[in-house]
Amino acid sequence: MAPIAVEWLNLILRWAHVLAGILWIGDSFLFMWMDKSLVAPTRARPGAVVGELWMVHSGGFYEVVKRKSLAPDEVPPTLHWFRWEAYTTWITGIFLFGVVYYLGGGVWLFDRTAPLGTGWALLLSLGLFVASWLVYDALWRSPLAGRPALATAISFLLIVGAAYGLTRVFSGRAAFLHLGAMLGTIMAANVWRVIIPGQNRMLADTRAGRPVDTTPGLRAKVRSTHNHYLTLPVLFTMISNHFPSTYGHPLNWLVLVLLVVVGVAVKYVMNFRGRSHPLAVASGAAGLIAAIALTARPPEVAVGAALHSAPPVSFASAHAIIERRCVTCHATTPSNPAFPRAPSGVVLEDPRRIQKLAPRILVRAVATKTMPLGNLTGMTDEERDTLGAWIVQGARLDH
Repeated sequence: MAPIAVEWLNLILRWAHVLAGILWIGDSFLFMWMDKSLVAPTRARPGAVVGELWMVHSGGFYEVVKRKSLAPDEVPPTLHWFRWEAYTTWITGIFLFGVVYYLGGGVWLFDRTAPLGTGWALLLSLGLFVASWLVYDALWRSPLAGRPALATAISFLLIVGAAYGLTRVFSGRAAFLHLGAMLGTIMAANVWRVIIPGQNRMLADTRAGRPVDTTPGLRAKVRSTHNHYLTLPVLFTMISNHFPSTYGHPLNWLVLVLLVVVGVAVKYVMNFRGRSHPLAVASGAAGLIAAIALTARPPEVAVGAALHSAPPVSFASAHAIIERRCVTCHATTPSNPAFPRAPSGVVLEDPRRIQKLAPRILVRAVATKTMPLGNLTGMTDEERDTLGAWIVQGARLDH
């Protein structure tokens, strides 16, 4: 596929994915907020009313009433469902993941110095999405689901294990996105396989005048709550590719786990506000502080003292490394066919431009080792050290 076609496909899928995600997450936030904000009915109402809520917006007042059940003749002709937001988010997300990480020989997917080949990397990637749902669903259908605290602890340990394993196999950036996509797959499958079928069964019983089996509805509520608390961790992983200090850290798996903890804790506090459990608040605060502490080291410190005491490195030596390892992509006209133009508009052909971008090069190529992408050009650790030494010595062009 032509590079310009891939770029436009990427852009269209990204627009659709973000739009659908906003709708899905917005629904989740709204319904959870309404459930937490319902009060007991203030007056006698017909039917099985269990709560009411008043809102003001757009120059009018909205009255929301929640009923536990309906009589057959009370089922309205128009009943609004919220499912296509979830399906569209997942479908566009998977296709977008494929465009970014599978096309072009998997440039972004894994480090080319790793023993894993492209074909096996793609199969493993796809298999993980399926496995994430199968393992999660099996756990929460097992007898352990009757002990939610234990099942939640096991779920968290599975996330920790997945974070560690992913960062050992894929590039840091791809590992973060993989975990987000695995959690997103669980969320979408919850809607498709549990939440909507459970509501359909309850609605069918209601229309037929049969006693309503509330078990599917209760199971759907549990899965909906899981989805709700996974929204912020998934969002954090989706924007992590803009922050190489997170996915490029030597302990990137731990940073990823901490971001999950922070996301869940923030969502909990948003739900309960002043009634939040102190342990949840403390966990979120500790996770955030730990993540910041891990990633906040200045690049000059992160690269280690050895580079500061290294023998003088000339610009000619540093420039030769950049020409071999970086300019295939970061050129006015890249020779790498995967890029129709230099990624992020960064061109490293002019010495003055290289000097100006030296701090950024130090972060990406030396401190976090997130460039070259997937180490496609095979930059060695010795070359990274040489390039880093030139930068910490002042990035001079005159020697």
